[in-house]
Amino acid sequence: MKKLSRLYLVLVFIILYVPIIYLIVYSFSQGDTMTNYHGFTWQHYRDLFADPRMLAIVADTLLVALLSALMATAIGTLGALSIQRTSKRVTRDVLLNLNNILMVSPDVIIGASFLIFFTTLKIPLGFGSVLLSHIAFEIPIVVLMVLPRLREMSPSLLSAAEDLGATTHQLLTKIILPFITPGILAGFFMALTYSLDDFAVTFFVTGNGFSTLSVEIYSRARQGINLEINALSGVMLLFSLLLVGGYYLLQQSSRKRRARKREVTP
Repeated sequence: MKKLSRLYLVLVFIILYVPIIYLIVYSFSQGDTMTNYHGFTWQHYRDLFADPRMLAIVADTLLVALLSALMATAIGTLGALSIQRTSKRVTRDVLLNLNNILMVSPDVIIGASFLIFFTTLKIPLGFGSVLLSHIAFEIPIVVLMVLPRLREMSPSLLSAAEDLGATTHQLLTKIILPFITPGILAGFFMALTYSLDDFAVTFFVTGNGFSTLSVEIYSRARQGINLEINALSGVMLLFSLLLVGGYYLLQQSSRKRRARKREVTP
């Protein structure tokens, strides 16, 4: 049974990663198509970094991702705190179900809804509409990342702090926020990756003169295979690996600090 499960796991990883490796390998090909490999070259990467339009789109995409992730993390953390402090179970369940609507709804429906919303309010499509849309669909992700940490917190810890004279501000800054920091970081990184990867919602709310990487890659791919897209995919894969590595290092650092605190505490 163990051998079968391992074989299945290996097969899943092959299906997931072989197409990515195939894509990256051809980004170093001297040819212009993915039909045959014509030898190693950095030309497609040089073309990528010499393309001012693509560099501007990369900058816009990263700016939208960072701003939306930061805002969604702040709002989502406050939302998780509010849901956790709700005393009535029915109200809490309703809030959780409303929060999960964007998680289970198809991206096409969400994108069309945002388009109708912005059009009705006569909000111009572009950077602002994309940023607002990304914040909206990232907030439920942050809430779902932060809530489990809040539920792990013992109520007696807060009661003891209140008995010792801690104010509401001190409870929040000295106890609650440090305890749920791993959940906040997880929500931030998840929101960041969702923003970078999103296509369906962004496709509906981008206007003339503004684009993100996912929309630009789709537009270029429709015109024919260009190995500059492969080079861009390689750069984005490297960026994603750096994000995952950074999050892993933060987690390890947080665990080591908690372990030291346990050793110091008598």
